[in-house]
Amino acid sequence: MSIVLRPWVSQDASALMAVAQSAPDLAPQFGGADLSSLAAAEAFVEQSLRFDENVKNWAVVEDGVAVGNVGASGIEFRHETAWMYYWLSPDARGKGYATAALVAVCDWAFESGLYRLELGHRVNNPASCRVATAAGFRAEGIEREKLRYGTDRYDVETHARLATDPAPTVGLPVMLVSG
Repeated sequence: MSIVLRPWVSQDASALMAVAQSAPDLAPQFGGADLSSLAAAEAFVEQSLRFDENVKNWAVVEDGVAVGNVGASGIEFRHETAWMYYWLSPDARGKGYATAALVAVCDWAFESGLYRLELGHRVNNPASCRVATAAGFRAEGIEREKLRYGTDRYDVETHARLATDPAPTVGLPVMLVSG
């Protein structure tokens, strides 16, 4: 089995709708956006899952269907940094997709001239911590009450991976299309 990473396209809107409906836990990832209509999902793809010089979002594609996202934002070449993130539909979880996709995007980032890649996860999300660690990100500390979803605030564990850190070994093949 392998996955493809490619920029999101408007034709992915129906898959995005299906993910949003099947995974209420991803609502914070979508920033509270209503993804219940095709038009809303298409607008979200265009506005929030952009692929430009500052933000790169790759659809994680399994058998031709977008089942998740891995991205880099805050891409900044002066300090050679970016913020990394990822999410998957419930059906795509547990297959190694998030780790393999994150490693592939990190490889792209380092080859593009970035040096330090950062990410953070809520401390009550051990699955995200496992992905970050398996992708070679080292924990750096806890940021107290950093994220707010609705009225709740969450502590976040921050991780980073440097271009000089050892590259993790990932057995799942990934084809990355960078635009």
